[in-house]
Amino acid sequence: MDFNPLTRWTLRAVLTCVIIAMVQMAPVHAQVPAPPSSAAETQAQQELDEAARAYREGNFVEAQSHSEKALLIDPQNKKAPYFVARSIHAQYKPGDATPENIAKAQKAISAYKKILDRWPADDEAYKAVAYLYGVLKEDGLLIEWVSQRAANVSLPNDKRAEAFIVLASKEWDCSFQITELPINKLTTVAGNKVHVSYQMPKDGAEFERARACANRGLQLADLATMVAPENESAWSYKTNILLELEKLAEMSGEVQLKFGIHRQYEEALKETTRLSTRPQPKP
Repeated sequence: MDFNPLTRWTLRAVLTCVIIAMVQMAPVHAQVPAPPSSAAETQAQQELDEAARAYREGNFVEAQSHSEKALLIDPQNKKAPYFVARSIHAQYKPGDATPENIAKAQKAISAYKKILDRWPADDEAYKAVAYLYGVLKEDGLLIEWVSQRAANVSLPNDKRAEAFIVLASKEWDCSFQITELPINKLTTVAGNKVHVSYQMPKDGAEFERARACANRGLQLADLATMVAPENESAWSYKTNILLELEKLAEMSGEVQLKFGIHRQYEEALKETTRLSTRPQPKP
């Protein structure tokens, strides 16, 4: 039980890759379009060229202005909504809790959602909204947003699995924060051997909260492995959530339950190890 294939740091890195590292804004580049068929399209493209220039120079307010003009001139333009959203997003400063800065993030969220109104499967817009909800610490809105993604059967399975993993990771963290408290986790050393055991928290409500989180997390991890059986992150979270449930069974003195969960843990660990050691395709 002491062997854990993924440390807490590794799991947090996985989550970071899912909902932060993967949502970095794509740079705005001036693109060479097909010859415009109308004066409005020509004028809109000129505004977008100016927006791209301003963005590259770090003049995000100016970039927003040109982008919004392009969209006003040509409402059907496919690039203008992205230019608008990115230029607003670029003005937001993470960690700045002033009302003006928070309003800028909310305006960026609104702009990205307008993109999704037109193109519901757009990855950039979805992930940008998830990222902004995360940095704003709007956990309820983030969970609701990701849950909608997970439930959308029109999306590819790997995209849905990614959403299930994000939700499972939050439930794992909820349990881990309780089971790993020094008051609940006892470490003894006998010679060269280290033994770790877990005891019931003094506050029974904390135990129940951890168990509820771990059970929900397992359900979400199972859904992730169901829609994407070869997803290594999904199996990693399932493995570690089962480890949480094993700790909790030990805390409550449920010996048979602990043994049963440990068997499931070993099976999930075997699959996690297989996926982590499989040959990777050459780039």
